[in-house]
Amino acid sequence: MSKKSPEQKNMSSIALSLHGQLVRTKLGLYISANFFLFIALSLMTLFQIEWNHFGTELPDKIIHWAEGDIDRILTTRGEGIRNLTYVVTSGKDTLINENVFIQFNIIISFIVVAVIFQCLNLIFAYYGEYRGIKKKLNPINEMAIRADEMSRMSFDEAKFHTIENAIEHISPEQTTEMSLGDSDLQGIEAAMNNMLSRMHDTYLQQARFVNDASHELRTPISVIQGYANMLDRWGKEDEEILEESISAIKNESDHMNHLVEQLLFLARGDAGRNTMTFENVCLNDIMREIYEESLMIDEKHIYKFSEASQNVRLNADASMIKQAMRILVDNAAKYTAEGDEIVLSVGLNTLEGQPYIQVQDNGIGMAEVDVKHMFERFYRADDTRKVQGTGLGLSIAKWIVDKHNGHFEILSRKEIGTRIKIVFN
Repeated sequence: MSKKSPEQKNMSSIALSLHGQLVRTKLGLYISANFFLFIALSLMTLFQIEWNHFGTELPDKIIHWAEGDIDRILTTRGEGIRNLTYVVTSGKDTLINENVFIQFNIIISFIVVAVIFQCLNLIFAYYGEYRGIKKKLNPINEMAIRADEMSRMSFDEAKFHTIENAIEHISPEQTTEMSLGDSDLQGIEAAMNNMLSRMHDTYLQQARFVNDASHELRTPISVIQGYANMLDRWGKEDEEILEESISAIKNESDHMNHLVEQLLFLARGDAGRNTMTFENVCLNDIMREIYEESLMIDEKHIYKFSEASQNVRLNADASMIKQAMRILVDNAAKYTAEGDEIVLSVGLNTLEGQPYIQVQDNGIGMAEVDVKHMFERFYRADDTRKVQGTGLGLSIAKWIVDKHNGHFEILSRKEIGTRIKIVFN
C-alpha cells in the first residue's frame, strides 16, 4: 500500500476542512428552513381551524384580536401532549376549544420526513462533494508542489551566467530563437524567446514607420530645396520663376505640415495622450454638417445625403467623428471622377439596430489585397500613388473608430466603387 506524500496529506486536510465547513453551512440552512416550515404549517393549521369556526367573520375576529378583545392559546391543561388544545376566548366566552394533537402530529411527522431526506442528502452527497473540492484544489496543489520543487532546486553559478550572457546578447534584430542548452532552463528559454519575438515584431514595425515617414518627408523637402536653389539662381530677376517657386514651396510646406500633424496625432494616440470628450451626440447632425461642407468645398462632384427617419444618437466625441468622416469623404473625392456621385448616409442596421455612418463612391475601387492593408500606416495601393496623399488618413480614421468601439464594413470593386460603413457597437 503506497504512502501519501506530505503534499497529498496537506491537500486532503484542507479539503476535509473546507468540506466540513460546507456540511456545517448546509446543516444550519436545513435547521433554519425546518424551523420556519414548522412555524408556517402551524399557523396555517390554526388559521384553518378559525376559518372553519368563523367563516367570513374571520377578518372581524382578527381585528378584535389585534385590539386585545380575543385571546388565543395552545394548552395541554396538564393532561399530556395528547390533549394539546387550541383555545380562543373573548372575555368569558369560549369561541374555539379544539384538540389539535393530530394536526400537530402530522406537521411534526412531515418535518421528521424532511429531516430524514436532508440527512440522506448529506450522506449521499458527502463523497461527491469531497471529491469535487479536491478536484478544484488540485491546480493550487500542483502550483504549490512546483514552487516547492523550484525552491529546492540547486542552481549552480554557471546557470546564472548562462542566463546573464543570453540576456546581454539579446537584440531586437535577432530572428533566430535563443537556445540556452540546459533542460533545467527550458521554461526561462521559452519565455525569453516569446519576448524576443515580440521585440522583433515591434522593431520591424517601428523601423518601417521611421523609413516611411523619412521617405514621405524627403519628397517635399527635396522639392522645397530645388525651388529655393532655382530662386537663388534665376528667381530674383525672373518674375515667372519667382511666382512658380513661391507657389510650389507653399504647396509642399502645406503638405509637409499636414503630414507632420498626422504623425503627431498617431504618436499621441499610441502614447494615450489624445484627449477625447464623450457626450450624447446626434449622428444625423454631424453627417448633415459634413454633407454641407462637402457641397461648399468640392464643386466637382455630386453629393447626396441619405438619413434615417429618426435621429440616430451615440455617446461619442463629435469632433473626432467629424475628423474620421472628413478623411473618408476626402478619399472618396480623390479617387472619384469629376461629375460622379458621392453618397453620405446615416442610420440604424436593420437586424441589430446598431448606429452607422457611411460613405459610398463610384471611384476607381480597390483590389481585395489592398482592402486588407488599407488601414496600415503609409500603405498606398500602386494605382493611387499618382494622387497626392500621405497614407496616414485611414490609419487615423481607424484609431478614432476603435476608440468609439466601432468597426469598418468595406465593400469595394475595381472600376465600380467603394462603400465604407462605420458601425458602432
